Amino acid sequence: MPGTEPRDQPPVEPAAAFRHLPEPIALADTVTGQDVGPVPDPDGGRDPNHEWMLRHG
Repeated sequence: MPGTEPRDQPPVEPAAAFRHLPEPIALADTVTGQDVGPVPDPDGGRDPNHEWMLRHG
């Protein structure tokens, strides 16, 4: 029958894993050290609102 196998250990309570939290991490350890460059212009230097007004205005 399923569920009748003997258990070596008592069942673990799910909340037991959250009773003791890990040590806090220092904020200095969470900051990346990668250099970043400027983000490319998604409009390619054009003004889409101006072009829309010229076409439809």
